[in-house]
Amino acid sequence: MTRKQENFRLSLFGFGCLFLFLLVGCSDFFSPVKSTDTPTEYQFNYWLLQRTYLYEDELGNLPEEGDSVQVLYDALSDPYTRYTPPSKSEDVEISINTSIVPGDVGLEYMNYFVEGADDVSPILITRVYPNGPAAKAGVPRYGRILSVNGVKLFGNDAMARYDSVLTYNTEISLEISYDGKTKIYSMTKEDVYAPTIFLDTIQGITFITITEFKLNTADETNGTLGELRSYLDSTKNEKGTRVLDLRNNPGGHISQCVGAADMFISKGTLSTRYYYMFDPDGERSQQTISMEAQSGDPGEQGDFVILDNFASASCAEIFIAAMKELRHTPIIGDTTYGKGIGQSSWKTIENGLAIITNLEILTPLGNSYHKKGILPDYPCSEFPSRQCALDYLGGSTSLAKRTAPSPYGDIESRGAIFSRKTKSLGGALDNQLH
Repeated sequence: MTRKQENFRLSLFGFGCLFLFLLVGCSDFFSPVKSTDTPTEYQFNYWLLQRTYLYEDELGNLPEEGDSVQVLYDALSDPYTRYTPPSKSEDVEISINTSIVPGDVGLEYMNYFVEGADDVSPILITRVYPNGPAAKAGVPRYGRILSVNGVKLFGNDAMARYDSVLTYNTEISLEISYDGKTKIYSMTKEDVYAPTIFLDTIQGITFITITEFKLNTADETNGTLGELRSYLDSTKNEKGTRVLDLRNNPGGHISQCVGAADMFISKGTLSTRYYYMFDPDGERSQQTISMEAQSGDPGEQGDFVILDNFASASCAEIFIAAMKELRHTPIIGDTTYGKGIGQSSWKTIENGLAIITNLEILTPLGNSYHKKGILPDYPCSEFPSRQCALDYLGGSTSLAKRTAPSPYGDIESRGAIFSRKTKSLGGALDNQLH
């Protein structure tokens, strides 16, 4: 139990404990007393919402008495405030804190049809996770999956058949065509920690894709921060402008996205958040936290631009805002999603999980982007793609004539959305309470 959880329980039952203390302290004798009843799951969640929910004017909508906890949460307008029953709370916690893909081979793939070639499998492997079963078996990136466990994979339903076989089998055999050769790769599914940092070089430009901000990833100890720091430490002397690709990044833990921004920024207030919490007496209290940059990190040198889109949200927006306002990093793409609020989570009396919006987040300059988003400095004329970033950099660096190193340069430059097996709640999550 964390200190804050302990304080919570003490404050919830404080009146009972205080009564017992006074009774004993003011008496000349001891006599048995009735202990304070443990609150129900409903009472616990009601108490918690009353003290932490951001939108105070809605608290009067909460029924003080009831049996269904879900009724409490349904009475609130905020879609991010939610309750998970005990039977599912562990799975949700894993999703919040880690990038684990349960029971998988560690591949990302997509449908990539060859026009006029119906006999070519459309399933193209786009990424192979390090240390996963596929990587250990030697599966090549950009190979085409011809069959899985003997099931041929051609036509429009190829991916559905692949997913079905993968779901219901532990031992997996993939027939893969790559570089004009066909080979069988055998592997056993396992829980895989998916990376959240991916690197690609396209037309001489390095793209650093940040898919989420997680506490535990391929770097099980340091999460996204560990992955990012490892890359930056190894490329301190790299020349040329690099692209930080945060398209479709739904967010994650505030400590991770603020820490990531700190790697690129030497000084200034990275982010400020106002939040509601209960004080040691169990009363509702508004508090403020500002996080300051520390100098000496590996990303402070070098040139970067950011590529984002409408689905770059929440914690990703914290990172983007800090880079835009403190480092003046050019933003290429589209207006971001506009989620300037965040959540904290608590385990409940019956081991459920309460995720409650209690944070309002401001940029380094004190601006709110909630329901407005962050505007790009250089909007893309069509939709935010890697080609848009290449066009911007090509105009200033004359690198546009370089060729992509992969045989699927059009995929790389367009930045297609690959099939990812991770489940994420996204958002901006304050992990100080986990």
